[in-house]
Amino acid sequence: MPELPEVETVRMGLRPVLEGHRITHVETRRGDLRVPFPKQFVKRLTNRDVTALRRRAKYLLADLDSGETFVIHLGMSGRMSVYAEGHARKLGRYVHDTASQEVGHGKHDHVVIESDAPARIVYTDHRRFGLMTLIATKKIAQHPLFRDLGIEPLSKGFDPAYLEGALAGKKTPIKSALLDQRVVAGLGNIYVCEALFRARISPKRLAKNVSPKSTPVLVKAIKLVLRDAIEAGGSSLRDHKRVDGELGDFQHRFAVYDREGKPCPSGCGGVVKRIVQAGRSTFFYPKCQK
Repeated sequence: MPELPEVETVRMGLRPVLEGHRITHVETRRGDLRVPFPKQFVKRLTNRDVTALRRRAKYLLADLDSGETFVIHLGMSGRMSVYAEGHARKLGRYVHDTASQEVGHGKHDHVVIESDAPARIVYTDHRRFGLMTLIATKKIAQHPLFRDLGIEPLSKGFDPAYLEGALAGKKTPIKSALLDQRVVAGLGNIYVCEALFRARISPKRLAKNVSPKSTPVLVKAIKLVLRDAIEAGGSSLRDHKRVDGELGDFQHRFAVYDREGKPCPSGCGGVVKRIVQAGRSTFFYPKCQK
């Protein structure tokens, strides 16, 4: 599943062709993704201006001039592709090329959105675990999808004091605590493993035992690894691609994730170990993560 850096990369790619632009055409190729589209979905999106394009946790939010917000979750394998002159490499002149009108008619292309950028945005999802819905903008914070989400890790409010309070008394491993979307929104398996390595904290350490001295180091590590991953366009392991079809690059910079048996880059002499926590693979260096 795309994590915060991948979703933010998609948001940044969509922004030039959606934010400040009008949605001129919408097509749905089926009645649902993981849940049905809302009633009059196409009508409620068509001819609406996108006033802002935001991200909350792993969700994309396009605020509309109608007072609704178009909410997108990419699920396990969802991908947004942009075909737009000046904004994407693939078939950049589709507006002037009749042959490229076939763009968006692939077997797993489920939603096509056009804006006056001009641009065609195609949502592709072969597993159909994604989600698209419309929610009143003023009610986003209270909606079931968002009301229990924790703090954004790249926000100013995510600081050592916040994290220390959030972890106090928690008897779960620190890795599980950080993956809890009620504690920190948007973190996933890859970036928690990488952040814990940078902070030299074992993923097996109980959250309540992360000392006040270690908390600032962990907060800094989380912010840095997320920013580095966003700068690299995210991590492309299975389905993630940028909106122009290019792969992300951060997978080539992993220090621990998916590197079982590889030597520690810090020179400690240890190798990466893989364990399973709560059904997920955890990668770490036992020799230098305590």
